[in-house]
Amino acid sequence: MDNYSKKIEIRWSDLDPNFHVRHSVYYDLGAYCRICFLNEHGITAAVMFQHHIGPILFREECVFKREIKFGDAVTINFKIEKVSADFSKWTMKHEIWKNGDTLAAVLTVDGAWMDTQLRKITAPPESFKTGFTEIPKTENFDL
Repeated sequence: MDNYSKKIEIRWSDLDPNFHVRHSVYYDLGAYCRICFLNEHGITAAVMFQHHIGPILFREECVFKREIKFGDAVTINFKIEKVSADFSKWTMKHEIWKNGDTLAAVLTVDGAWMDTQLRKITAPPESFKTGFTEIPKTENFDL
């Protein structure tokens, strides 16, 4: 897969007093995009619950490049930048585009899979690894 993206509709509640998208919405858009991909590739909340595993984030960083306003056509994509050999830890990058041609923000997340019973980082089951191999990769992808 070369690309995965989601079209986003900006809601009035996404705006701050300056009438552009508030900073925390960018992080929510990243989570929405990632979870949509996982769900579409069989890594649903029910499957995570069954395997006692869930995603956690260590770092989430957004570089804001252009403001997004109500009425802008917004698309968010994501790619995997690196993943550990056992798929337990990963880094993903999102690009948020407005009106088809303007890069509005770049969001980077470092995360891992956590065993929800032991509360420790763990390698995911094989079925998760299959879904992860379908994630588009950045140009400098590192395994």
